[in-house]
Parts: sequence; C-alpha cells; structure tokens
Amino acid sequence: MNQSYHKYTAADHVMWRRLFERQMAQLPPIASRAYLEGMEKVGFGADHIPDFEAETNPRLRALTGWSVEVVPGLIPQRDFFELMARRRFPASTWLRAPEQLDYLEEPDMFHDTFGHVPLLTNQAFCDFMSDLSRVALRFIDQPEAIVQIGRLYWYTVEFGLIREEGQTKIYGGGILSSAGESAYCLSDAVPKFPFDVRTVLNTFYHIDRYQDRYFVIDSYEQLYRSVPDIEEILAETHLISG
Repeated sequence: MNQSYHKYTAADHVMWRRLFERQMAQLPPIASRAYLEGMEKVGFGADHIPDFEAETNPRLRALTGWSVEVVPGLIPQRDFFELMARRRFPASTWLRAPEQLDYLEEPDMFHDTFGHVPLLTNQAFCDFMSDLSRVALRFIDQPEAIVQIGRLYWYTVEFGLIREEGQTKIYGGGILSSAGESAYCLSDAVPKFPFDVRTVLNTFYHIDRYQDRYFVIDSYEQLYRSVPDIEEILAETHLISG
C-alpha cells in the first residue's frame, strides 16, 4: 500500500493542524527530550500532513534505518511483528473526523505518526522495538506469551514514561497523541512504578480508559538492554527452548 498523499483533503490538513497545535501547546515541558528532538529531525509541523515517501522515510532511513509502512489499519500480530523486526513501523493513513477529536476505537494516522514516528529517530528505542519483535515472532504461536508481550509493548511504546534529569517525562505514543492523558498521566494521584520486566509482563491494562498505573524507565538504553530478560522470562514461563 501507499499513502496516496494526494487524496488528503483540505479538511484533513485542517484536522492535522488542529490536533498538532493542541498537542504542541502542552508537550514541550512534559515530553521526552528525544521525542521533541525527533519531531524536528523528521520535520513535522502544523502546516501539512507528513508525506511518508517524500519527506519522512528518507529522513528516518538516514538516521536509524527505519521507515514508515502504510497498513490499512489494525493488522494480524504476525504481520505486525514481522514488519517491526524489519525496521518498518506500521501506520494507517486515515485521519479522524471532528466528532472523533478526543476518542477513537482504532488508532488513526495522527496517533501512529505524531505519537510514534519522532522516536524512530532514537537508535536505542528503535533497537528495542526490532529486537522485541524478533522475540515476539519466536513466541508467535504461544498466545499467552503474545498477551504478555502485548502488555510490555503497551506500557512502553504506547504508554511509557521516562526519567530525564530528575523529572518524569512522556515517551509513549498513546499518551503523546492524547490531550487528556498527557496531563492525566503526570498527576501525583496516578501511581508510577520503576520499569521491571517481570512486573510489566504480568500487569493488565485498559484499552477504553486512562491507565491505573504507569511504568518509568531510566533511559532508552535500559529498555533495549531489557530484551534478553524479556526473552528469558518468557522462555521459562512458556517452556520454550532454543
């Protein structure tokens, strides 16, 4: 599939601007430094929807070897992890309607692109995602293991927090693309725990409301270094060897 960039309407570009400006009005002091720097590196702005082939992918390939791969929406787990293992981030191209401004049942291109793509400029984070995907493919026929990997992906790539210079910042794409959760997650009233592989693998999450808890990493390198532990724990739990 391709993005079919010419099919975006003026209304689509207006929606992108509206969402972009709303998020960038609050993210600079609370988002991860790597994310904000990545926003500049990939050249995202309010004036137009990113053009994957002409703008985004050439920059990403030069920086980390990754690219954005257009998909029709949610795709099968095997397909998802195969793309990620090959350093291709799956992204939809449809943009939400005005009545969907604050809630979507399925991620749109603003979530996929604005929320996730800037961190594809960070090598350690990219290496974490590709290595985690290779682990997932090893366990792809073990449903319980894939559920656990899904939890880890949820609490890191989608809803992760990071400690930077003594402050808790946001790096999860699901939070970064959500106006409400960007403020909610940093409230002192919401429990936050140090990232621990075994704990995260066994922590349930919600898909229809804000999370009850969040996990905080110390660095993207810590996340990348956790992959062997993830694989080891899954192997001992699900009795897979080799």
